[in-house]
Amino acid sequence: MKKTAFLMAGAAMIVAAPASAREGQAYIGINGGVIIDDQVDVDIRNGNDTFNNAAFADTNLGIDGDVVIGYDFGAFRLEAEGGYKRAGYDGLTVISSGILPGDLTVPSGTRVQNERDLEIWSGMVNALVEFGNDDGFQVFGGGGVGFANMRLPVVVDGVGTVIDDNTTDFAWQLLAGARVALSDNVDLGVKYRYFVANNFDLQATNGADLRADFDSHSVLASLTYNFGGRAQPAPVAAPPPPPPMTAPPPPPAPVAPPPPPPRPACNTGPYVVFFDFDRSELTPEAAGILNNAVTAYSNCGMARVMLAGHTDSAGSAQYNMALAGRRNEAVRSYMTSRGVPAGQITGEAFGETQPRVPTADGVREAQNRRVEVTYGPGSGM
Repeated sequence: MKKTAFLMAGAAMIVAAPASAREGQAYIGINGGVIIDDQVDVDIRNGNDTFNNAAFADTNLGIDGDVVIGYDFGAFRLEAEGGYKRAGYDGLTVISSGILPGDLTVPSGTRVQNERDLEIWSGMVNALVEFGNDDGFQVFGGGGVGFANMRLPVVVDGVGTVIDDNTTDFAWQLLAGARVALSDNVDLGVKYRYFVANNFDLQATNGADLRADFDSHSVLASLTYNFGGRAQPAPVAAPPPPPPMTAPPPPPAPVAPPPPPPRPACNTGPYVVFFDFDRSELTPEAAGILNNAVTAYSNCGMARVMLAGHTDSAGSAQYNMALAGRRNEAVRSYMTSRGVPAGQITGEAFGETQPRVPTADGVREAQNRRVEVTYGPGSGM
């Protein structure tokens, strides 16, 4: 229950809003404090290569210290740590007499006095997340992994040395704490550490193979120096003197507005559209020419429009006169559908009487199959 309470207290210190603290700076720090709760468990190898409980000890208050060097990436820190722990314990509770020298035996659960201290040297790599104001109060949390060397001496008064061995194995830890900036470079803080190192292979003085586990809770004070500090702002240049007072220039003379652009000239034509042989339907090419004629009509006011329909000399004169009239009607319908008033359009059929290209009678000539569109005074008269 005691260990669970420490872990919950350490986790609670991590809750805050993230901020960038000492961003982009390396730092070095020293931490020192006390081990307030720890335990050593010792197991002994039995005949089938498994381990059973041999002894355990709850230590007294111990010391815990370390030196760290790291780099602050903003809300994240990465650091290397070298640490030392020392804890004394007056008594060792013996569960198996197999760890005792000679033929000495004691009942399981016997507490014997011990005269030596446990020592651990460790090297760790820690990753930490920071929260808070980088110029004021901050909290942090994280963890680390590495290796630890444990020396476990057990010297029992009246019995002699029971264990005096050391070995190195994997270790891990959880960290949480808070710090406050004293200046641009120096921080003062407090840190909680839960440290675990298990499976240390040791040997008792009687030759028994042992395996020891260690875990501890520590509270430490910390002093950190941040390299670089806050960059000093560049000096602010004095403002230039105000310019001398001068009379404002007179307002500019009014400028006459430019004359309106000239009205586009009326292109009176003629616009000539051609037809296929013996046909009065408009071709796509003829429609394109009439589109130009309709556009030009908007520049001609309400000018009169004259349509003059023609044919070639193939066919009778009477038939060609009627065909020329149908071609006029096709052009009239197209132009009125695009906005030209029907009352402004006058058409006259000329049949084959006014060829564009003179030919003999009965000749099919494409240049003569046409309607000519003209605008302006006198058109349609």
